[in-house]
Amino acid sequence: MLSLLYQAGPSTKGIFRRSGSAKTFKELKEKLDSGTEVDLARESIFVTASLFKDFLRNIPGSILSSQLCDKWVSVLDQGNNEEKIKSIQRWLIEHLPRAHVFLLRYIFGVLHVIEMRSEENQMNAFNLAVCIAPSLLWPPVSFTPDMESEFIKKISSLVQFLIENCCRIFGDEITSLFGEI
Repeated sequence: MLSLLYQAGPSTKGIFRRSGSAKTFKELKEKLDSGTEVDLARESIFVTASLFKDFLRNIPGSILSSQLCDKWVSVLDQGNNEEKIKSIQRWLIEHLPRAHVFLLRYIFGVLHVIEMRSEENQMNAFNLAVCIAPSLLWPPVSFTPDMESEFIKKISSLVQFLIENCCRIFGDEITSLFGEI
């Protein structure tokens, strides 16, 4: 999915914002869940993006770890950008499973490549963050609707910061994890 998003996402207007066919999404999700092989290259990239967000939402405790929710939210309250980046790198290395960090590198590599072509696809770091943040981190307990709205804004700001600074956080090589577009 990430490879397809890396290839088609930068040239697709509204990637992650628009959803594909609900019927196709449901059928493909059922096939994937049952272990049936699926050729996503034949499907709409919007369905693939929806499937990917669904995959992220189904990671137990979220890929950024709901247990660290307060820590992630507080990162942006720290000093300058350098301090924020160092804090994020420390949290990634010290508190997240290695597999999560590995997947996050690929996710942010894809988001970065999409954001680099935002004039074409209308998906700048802010727009991408609004669309993908709720799939990357959620609180361990339920919130009231007002609290949830405020939380989503904070997480979106964090994800926007991660997209804008991904090369400094994850290393410059994330821009070429999938090769050339």
